[in-house]
Amino acid sequence: INAEYGTHMRILLLLLFVKICLCQYKPNWESLDSRPNPAWYDEAKFGIFVHWGVYSVPAYAAVGKNEEVAQQLGEWYQYNMRQPNTDVWNWHLKNFGSDFTYADFASQFKPILWNPEQWADLFYNAGAKYVVLTSKHCDGFALWGSAQKPDWNAVDVGPNRDLVQDLLSAVKAKGIQPGLYYCNYEWFNPLLLGPNPHDYIDQILLPMYKDLITKYEPSVVWGDYAINFPSSWWNSTDLIAWIYNESPVKDMVVVDDRWGSETSGLHGGFWTVEYGHGDKTLTHKWEANRAIGWSYGYNRMENVSIYLTTKELIVMLVDTVSFNGNLLLDVGPTADGRIDNLLAERLLGIGSWLKINGEGIYSTRPWKVQTEGDSVWYTQDKSGNSTYAFISEWPSNSQLVLKSPVPSSQTQIYLLGYPGTLTYKYSTDGIAITFPELKPDDRQEVWGLKLTNLK
Repeated sequence: INAEYGTHMRILLLLLFVKICLCQYKPNWESLDSRPNPAWYDEAKFGIFVHWGVYSVPAYAAVGKNEEVAQQLGEWYQYNMRQPNTDVWNWHLKNFGSDFTYADFASQFKPILWNPEQWADLFYNAGAKYVVLTSKHCDGFALWGSAQKPDWNAVDVGPNRDLVQDLLSAVKAKGIQPGLYYCNYEWFNPLLLGPNPHDYIDQILLPMYKDLITKYEPSVVWGDYAINFPSSWWNSTDLIAWIYNESPVKDMVVVDDRWGSETSGLHGGFWTVEYGHGDKTLTHKWEANRAIGWSYGYNRMENVSIYLTTKELIVMLVDTVSFNGNLLLDVGPTADGRIDNLLAERLLGIGSWLKINGEGIYSTRPWKVQTEGDSVWYTQDKSGNSTYAFISEWPSNSQLVLKSPVPSSQTQIYLLGYPGTLTYKYSTDGIAITFPELKPDDRQEVWGLKLTNLK
């Protein structure tokens, strides 16, 4: 019996060893970069970024003051208020005085009007397929009851509730993929500023990441601000290997590219393009991120003139998707838990448009041509049988000529949201498409055409 038992154990151990060898990613970029992203992420195309924290209390940043970029970001308030003779520094002294610290704002972070289910409904109706919440920004304040942040987290002070749990549960209930942002660096953490800054990795960063991922199971892990040191200093490859191999989300998760001073646009599951800064590439998945206004965190100084219009946002989405990207669009809620009505209106406008035109966005692939001029963009479906052309301007005299598509004898053209097919003629100049006569009120911000069975 003992001999038979020993044989079985050796077989089981051998099978386990083979499984580990076949499945494990090694803690180096060559191995980690070989992992394909889960299919859901490329198919999603559109997500919502949420910047929310103690900085939502002062909710102030410079607008139109020709200040450096950081001064225009509300989520950078803790840093900005310490920069002498700047707009934010002067504003803080005038309104709160020199003895009022950033930590004093935490007790005023009271989301008494917050309903996470309402947020989830809004994001769902916006057409978003994933949501990424800032679990911790560079001020170090955690939106969950982190053991590494006693008295500096949302359970111990301010909201007195687990904001991460409540929001992620709400978005999951709507079928939206949950994601979490985590700022690797902290501006004024004493460990990082002390004689042994790497203690911060072992005592703060890695335990917090593993706690977040194990407890809340995000499908997106969005690391940020690791630019001060190379990824080897941050132990980034060890962390991502754990995420890919052992974490409870190892099969569903996707990570970004901000894991060290050398990694942006080179390593990670998807590459990030912020406010247009970065490369749009057809050969690697990427994600554009920006706010509807300028500041990611809520900034009371921004007004409607700062916000992009619904049309501008839809054009951004179409342009991004045509070049193989996703769009992660940010909203900054108020400290009491509201999303500004103007921001909500923009999101719902995108959602209304996607209800009609989503088949040309979700689960699509880049076509052989991405754009014609500055007002036409192309995508195609997975099968390659349908190509979509999006136009940002209604054609003059209801006639549009597309130069790139070549029709076959089976080609049909549809205007998304309009019944029936459109008539067209093909010549050496391209496809001349006749649009229907529509009332101005029936026209969309951006129009989608579906062209089937092209050559």
